[in-house]
Amino acid sequence: MTLSICVAQLNFVVGDMAGNARKIIDAAHQAHARGVRLLLTPELAICGYAAEDLFLRPAFVDACDDALKTVVRETAGLKGLHIVVGHPSRPQEPGGQRRERSVSVARLHNAASVACEGRITHTYAKRELPNYQVFDERRYFVPGQAACVFDVAGDDGRPVRAGLLICEDAWFDAPAAACQAAGADLLIVINASPFHAGKGGEREDTMRERVQATRLPLVYAHLVGGQDEIVFEGRSFVLGADGALAGRAVSFEETLFEATFTRQGAGWQITADTDRAHSPEADLWHALVLGVRDYLGKNGFPGAILGLSGGIDSALVLAIAVDALGKDRVRTVMMPSPYTADISWIDARDMAARLGVRYDEIAIAPQFEAFKASLAQEFAGLPEDTTEENLQARIRGTLLMALSNKFGSIVLTTGNKSEMATGYCTLYGDMAGGFAVIKDVAKTMVFKLARWRNAHDPYGTGPNPIPERIITRPPSAELRPDQKDQDSLPEYPVLDAIIERYMENDQSPESIVAAGFERADVDKVVRLIRINEYKRRQAPVGIRVTHRSFGKDWRYPITSKYRA
Repeated sequence: MTLSICVAQLNFVVGDMAGNARKIIDAAHQAHARGVRLLLTPELAICGYAAEDLFLRPAFVDACDDALKTVVRETAGLKGLHIVVGHPSRPQEPGGQRRERSVSVARLHNAASVACEGRITHTYAKRELPNYQVFDERRYFVPGQAACVFDVAGDDGRPVRAGLLICEDAWFDAPAAACQAAGADLLIVINASPFHAGKGGEREDTMRERVQATRLPLVYAHLVGGQDEIVFEGRSFVLGADGALAGRAVSFEETLFEATFTRQGAGWQITADTDRAHSPEADLWHALVLGVRDYLGKNGFPGAILGLSGGIDSALVLAIAVDALGKDRVRTVMMPSPYTADISWIDARDMAARLGVRYDEIAIAPQFEAFKASLAQEFAGLPEDTTEENLQARIRGTLLMALSNKFGSIVLTTGNKSEMATGYCTLYGDMAGGFAVIKDVAKTMVFKLARWRNAHDPYGTGPNPIPERIITRPPSAELRPDQKDQDSLPEYPVLDAIIERYMENDQSPESIVAAGFERADVDKVVRLIRINEYKRRQAPVGIRVTHRSFGKDWRYPITSKYRA
C-alpha cells in the first residue's frame, strides 16, 4: 500500500482570506493530479500568521469561515483527497451550537479542519498555546482538549490513521502520545514557526524526540514568507519512525513538497527529496532578503530608498535590497557632510555602480550651516558636541523622507543590532525610515554577511558587490573629524558578546563579568541598553533573525529604577 502526502509550503498574506483560499484550492488541484491523498497547509493558512488583534474582530473571523467554506466547496470534486486547512474557529457550545458571533479576548480556537469531497470530516483545536518570545496566542485562543486522528485511504483503499497536531503541540509529549493512544499510524504537524538562526535544526531535533517517543513517522508542514518583523523559512520535512530524516523541502521558497509512504511489513518506506542544510550566513541572508521582499511586496511599496554612506552597514542593506527587489526598484543617495572622507564617496559610487542602482549625491553642508546659524544665538559660548553630530543625521533623515514622500519608495534604515542596543543612533536621523533591515544583526555578523555575500551570488544580481575597503576600514559615523565607532563603544567582538549574554540570554552583569569580561565594559553596555529603551520604542519595525530581537519579544519598560 502507498500513501502520497503533500505539504503546501506556501506564502500566505495576513488578512487576504480570498487569496489564501485560492492558493489552497490551486495547490489541492495540483496535488490531486499527482495522485496525492493528503494535502497539508500551514497553521492558520486561511488568514495568515499572525493576524494579532484582527482575531478580536467578528467580521474577520466571519471572513475566515467563508474562506474555509470556499475551499471545501471548490475542492469537492477531488475524489479521495483529504485537505488539512489551518484556520481560526469559534468553539462549539454544548449541544453543537456555535458561540455568539461577537468575539472577545481568548474565545477562539487555533484550529485545523480536514476537508474531503465537499465536507469537513474533522476539526481539531490546538492544545498547547505559546505565550513567549513573539507568541501571544493566549490573548486570542483557548486550548482544545481532544486528540484528532482520522483515516486516509491508501492507493489500495486500506485506511491509514493520521494524528493531527498544530505547531506547539509537537513540542510537548502529551498531544503526540494522545494521537498514538488513539491509534495513529503517523503524525502530521502543521506549523507557523518563526525563523531565527539555528531554529531549523532545533525543530528537527525536537520532532525527532516525538518520533522516538511514539515510534511513529512524522510529517512537518511549515509556512514560508515574511510577516512584518517575522520570517518563516519553510524547510518542511519528514522523519521516519526511527527518527532519521527522510526528506526536507527547500528553505525560503514556496513549494509543493511530496512524500510517498509505502507500507513494508509493519513499517514504512518513505521517499522524498532532501534539500541540504545551509550555512548560518546563507540562512540569515535568505531570511533578510525574504523579509525585505515580502514587507515591500505585501504592503504595496513600489521600491526602496536608502542613504549610502560608504560604510559597511548601508553597503550590506543595499546588497540585501537589490537581491530582494532587483536593481531597478532600489535607489541610493549619498549625503556627504564636511566630515565625509573622500574614500567614502569613492566606495559608495563604486558599490552603486557594481549593483547598477540609481545613485545621487545631495550635500548636506548648506543645510548644516543654516541650522547652526539659526541656533547660533542659543548656542553662544557652548562647544560643539553630539548636538551638531545629530543635526547632520537628522538632515539626512529629512532628505530621505522627503524623497520617500514624493516618490512613494520606503526608506530602509541601516542601523544594526549593536547600535540599537547601545543607542549609537540618532532619533529622527538615521533611525528615520519605514523598515529596519539589519535591526537584529549584530555588527560582528554584519562583517560575516558582507564576506559571505561577496563570495556568493545567490540571486544572480552580481558577484562581489561590496568593495573590499568598505569591509576592512574601521567603522565611523563621520559626524566629526577623525571619528571612529570604537571611540565611544567597546570593540565590537566584546560589545556583541555582552549584548548576546545580557539581552538575548538574560544573564546578569555579575555572571557576564565572571565569564571573563571587564566590569567597566559590562557596566557601560548594560547602562546603554537600559537608558536607550525610549529610542528603540520609536524605531521602525525590523526583521527578526535571532531568538530575541528588539521587537515583539523585548518588552522592557522605559521608566524603571531597576538596575541589575
